[in-house]
Formats: sequence, structure tokens, C-alpha cells
Amino acid sequence: MLRTILSLHLLFQGCSSSAMRARKPHIIHILADDLGWANIGYHREAGDKDIETPSIDALAKTGLELDRFYVFQFCAPSRSAIQTGRNPIHVNVQNVGPESANPKDLDGGWQGIPVNMTGIASHLRRAGYRTHMVGKWDVGMATAAHHPRARGYESWLGYWHHANDYWQHTVDSCGLKKMRDLWRYDSDHDGPAMELANGPKCSQRNQNPGKETCVYEEKILSDRIKEVITKHNASEPLFLFWSMHLVHYPLQVPTKYLERFAFIDNVNRRHLSAMVSYMDDEVGEVVALLKRRKMWEDSLVVFHSDNGGEIIFDGQCGGNNWPLRGGKFSNFEGGVRVNALVNGGVVPQQRRGKRLEGLAAGWDWYATYAALAGVDPTDRLAASAGLPPHDSLDLWPWLSGAVPESPRKEVVLGETTSLTPNGDGRTVVGGLISGRHKLLVGVNARKWNTNFLLEHVSQDILTGPKWPNHTISLNPMLLTKHCGRTADHGCLYDIFADPSERTSMAQQNKTLFAEMLARLNDLQRTVYSPDRGSKDMAACTAATSRYGGYWGPWVGKEGVTTEEMRLVV
Repeated sequence: MLRTILSLHLLFQGCSSSAMRARKPHIIHILADDLGWANIGYHREAGDKDIETPSIDALAKTGLELDRFYVFQFCAPSRSAIQTGRNPIHVNVQNVGPESANPKDLDGGWQGIPVNMTGIASHLRRAGYRTHMVGKWDVGMATAAHHPRARGYESWLGYWHHANDYWQHTVDSCGLKKMRDLWRYDSDHDGPAMELANGPKCSQRNQNPGKETCVYEEKILSDRIKEVITKHNASEPLFLFWSMHLVHYPLQVPTKYLERFAFIDNVNRRHLSAMVSYMDDEVGEVVALLKRRKMWEDSLVVFHSDNGGEIIFDGQCGGNNWPLRGGKFSNFEGGVRVNALVNGGVVPQQRRGKRLEGLAAGWDWYATYAALAGVDPTDRLAASAGLPPHDSLDLWPWLSGAVPESPRKEVVLGETTSLTPNGDGRTVVGGLISGRHKLLVGVNARKWNTNFLLEHVSQDILTGPKWPNHTISLNPMLLTKHCGRTADHGCLYDIFADPSERTSMAQQNKTLFAEMLARLNDLQRTVYSPDRGSKDMAACTAATSRYGGYWGPWVGKEGVTTEEMRLVV
């Protein structure tokens, strides 16, 4: 049956189109990981030295700042949404590990994206784009159909999991042994990137271990980005998806960057500031390379985070979303409203330097990129399998100034009933943004909710401009807010007038509350909610016996061959 699903997947992808529009832009999509609202320079007070991001600040200042850009509250669902153009409620709201499997559902019973959904890179390949992926994948690993190759990418260097160690590339264990996670796929290799492994003594505390190799993982990834750009034939359109590890936990960074922020006494904030600085330097170098290669003028560069900064465990992860409430793993603004900008030579001159207040979502790039490439984003493969269609809207007429307003008038906020952050649960609609108003509805058995409180939203907390610090001790995981289905206990906000979500207007505007709740209930009937299963120990068997201590696909002997999968394009 798996072979049948894979064959169906190949059939509906189609072949390369010979009819291509002239001057299709290069598309460079830069996805930061866990970058908080306050962890970027242009959201800090003038003169603040805690965060230094001159390169990204310049991109925002000379491009378009997207001030109301929304994503899911954590990693894998946001990434699933970007790749497939679907609101997470129609593709994935769970953060289960890539070793998960439910043998009763061979389409959706895995981590991330169901087998029979078409990724944006597949559409762009049909339009003549060269497509490359670098960095965190986190949308499926189990079968050959979950591989970036099957989603339309010609090459990939990165890791399958939510994160790994920046020096040893390790994540999770099989028995007592830590497994590594770094994979390289290109024209002559498809397997663990063993040649990029550091020496056994290389670590955050020992970054110069004698004669051993010791290279920071983000440098390995950014070097690959630069290699792709340098070798690319600029006469062909390029789609380059740069999925950074930074600034996701663990807090690890080269020592010279820590030294830049020695004046910060809180160790977690110091590390996070150093990681942000490293990220900014790499973005600046890639922008400079695009300009040297004379590709900038024909490029669209998109930068945003996958979710808000992580503020759990009393600042252990270093993130900060001030003045927004909450953070990663919460539907308050700090978890879902993120730093975002657009730049590149294709942005019209008269649009530059503007801050756009219209709504936009991470899943809107799917239709936007397809429109720029001149291809139809309709997912016929998914339709044939009975899966939800994409929810993406083409933002380019608004971004370019051809129309005055964003096509997006509402953002639906997904949620999960999972008891733990990386567990499985049911798909729930947990909120709705309509224009300037936002409704939140809590779910039962919510993660962080150790008391099993009913209808609560996690992380009802504001941090501060200098957080984490030594003077304020917060544990956001224990702070929840009751957001019920009656106006008396409702959470309805005017997020333009009240961006910190301090005061609910539900009792004062019961009609609006009822209307938005009815809409939310209608949306709940459309959700996609497969059982993702549990950790399959066969993944460990493959990691230890087939891949030499590295994670990789494990279902089927070898899945399908590289030659078969290339039928995708």
C-alpha cells in the first residue's frame, strides 16, 4: 500500500514545463528559528546594545517590514505550513519527533506533512527553477516520500529533527548512545554527512580541541548557502530555502561572539544576543554575495521567524518577545506574531521603506511564489487523496503596490490538545484574528497545564525589555489564562490598540464575540487531525545499523530510488 501511495505521489507531480515566463525572480527564503520579537534590532529602543542586527535592520529599513505577519506557535507546524501553503489546522499542528509512525495511516500517520501533499519547491521546479534547501527540515523523515527530494528540492544539507547540538550534531538517543543528525543530498550523495562531523572533543566549552575538526554548525550551513549561490547559473531562476538553526536552543555560539556581549550579566541573554549577532553577520554576507554575483536586482528576499521567542523555564532559552504577551508554545501575540520583512531588487522603489500593517501568514508564500513563477498552485495530488486544499493567498499585488490592501482578512490560529510540547493530540482551532480583533479560546488538557485546567491559554505573561535577567524570576509554563466560550470569560482583544493583550473587550462587545466564536466553530469542522502514532523503534535500528549512528528514513528497504523520485520534476 505504501508503494501505491508513493506512486500516486510521483504521478501527480508532473514534469518540467518548457513554457516559462521571462525574468522570473530568484527567491531567497530565510527562516530564522525561535527569533523573538524583541530579539531584533529594529524592535529595540535606540541605543540599546543588547541586540545588534545591522544587516537585518538595513533590510527592513530599505525593504518592506511586515508588521502583522503570523505563523504557528511552534516549529514543525509552521514549517509544514510554509512548504504546503496550508494553515496548520489543515496539515499539522503537532510537534512530534520525526521517528513517529502510525502504521494504520500511511498518508498522515507520520510527523509533519502527509505523503500526498505537494510542496512549493515541486511547483517551482515545474516552472524551471533550480531548487535548493539548507538547514532544518522538521516536516517528516520516515519514508522516501518525506525526504526534501520528494518535495521538489534538488539538494539539501541539514537535519531532520527540531534541533541538534551545534558542535556534535547529536539529538535524541538509541539506548544509551546519542545519535547524530546531519544529512547531505545532492547529485552524488544521499545520506549522512559523516564527512562534516567534528572531532569528539569539540564542544561549546572546547572550540579549539587541538588537531580535531571543530566547525560551528551554522557555519557549515551558511557555507553551503554561499556555495549554492556562487555556483548557480544566474540566467536560471533560483529558489533557495535557508532554514537556519539559529537561534533555537541549545544556547551555543563561537566564543568570539560571546565576547562581543560580555557586558550582559545574564548568561542566557548573553548567549542569545551572541547567536542573534552571528545570524545577522551571515545574512549580511549572503546579501553581499548576491550583490557581487549581480543576482540581487533579480531577487526577492524574504526573512521571518518560524514562531516567537522561547521564554519557558525562567529564560533558559534566552528568548524575548516584549512588549508582546507570551512566546513560543502560546497563541498570545508573542508566540505567533513574528519579525518579518521583504527585500531584493524586485521590490518596487516606491514601496521601499514602508511598514505594512495588513495581515499576512507564513502559508501565503506558497501562492505568492507560484504566482511569481507563473504556475498554478492547485494541489491535485492532495485532492486525489482526499486531503485539504491549500489556504495560501498571493501577497505580491499588495507587496508590490498594485493593490492597496492585503488579500488576507483573517488568520486562523491552530492549537493542539497534546499534554506535552512534543506530543500528539487533536487538532483544535484555538483562535481567530479578523481585522484588528483577536479571539482566543483555550483547550482542555493543554501542555504546561499541570492542573488540567479547562479552557486555558498558556503563557499569560509579559516579560520586559531586558529579559531574562537576575531580578525577575518567571516560569511562563505555570501561568495560564482562562479563555472560555462565554463573553463573561472570553478573551477578545483589539490587537492594534492593545498589542500586549492586557484587556479583554468580550463583555463590552458581546455581539462581536459571538460572531467570531461562531466563525471559529465553523472552522473547527474543517480541521485535519490524523493520529501521528508514537516513536517507532525501527527508526533506531536504521540509525544504528544502516546509517552508522545518524538519523534517516527507515520505512521500506530504501523507499523508492533516486531515479524514480526525480520523476517529481
